Amino acid sequence: MSRPPYSRNSPPPSYVRVDGKIRAREVRVIGPDGAQIGILSLAEAITLARRYQLNLVEVSAAANPPVCRIVDFGKYRYEQSKKEKESKKHQHANKVKEVQLRPNIDPHDFGVKLQHAVEFLCEDMKVKVSLRFRGREMAHQEFGYRVVQKFVQDTAPFAHPDAPPKLTGRSINVMLSPLPRNKRAKNPYEKPAAELLTPDEDHTDEDDDHEETEGEKQSS
Repeated sequence: MSRPPYSRNSPPPSYVRVDGKIRAREVRVIGPDGAQIGILSLAEAITLARRYQLNLVEVSAAANPPVCRIVDFGKYRYEQSKKEKESKKHQHANKVKEVQLRPNIDPHDFGVKLQHAVEFLCEDMKVKVSLRFRGREMAHQEFGYRVVQKFVQDTAPFAHPDAPPKLTGRSINVMLSPLPRNKRAKNPYEKPAAELLTPDEDHTDEDDDHEETEGEKQSS
């Protein structure tokens, strides 16, 4: 028989039912080795899972009857969380951040833009580099190309251009894709753990000695 229809009082679709919380009277059971066992009553399926000292986990509630696996629930949740993290990484990788440059950009501003780009790339995001010409600047496009090429060279340890810089209208554009983690340089702007200490934690042994000395003075 099919399980009761979803109602407002039912848990959200992402909720995972285990053992006695499964509502269907019959379930299609997959064994610990991944082999199909067949359709069993819920009571029989739970009893079988207990023989293996494992849990009966509902993995496909929408099926008729629902599909359940005999697994260790803790291990199952761990594997699911890993899959979710990997999925989020892929979604993150599809994000594109834009960095805008100018032909006569100040060296300090160039460094700030470079830092932002490197941080984005180290988070597995693509970076679109755009340099826009204004007015008579179009007469000296070589200056703009030099700035963009330098930016591409400075980000080379972290990314590669999808294609050479290209002039489109009044802008030079290039898309940078992050290198694989095993080939990518470490983020030089990442703060070391020592800098993340709270003021109370960040003290020296010398301070401790001073406090002990003061204590000894009071006791004396």
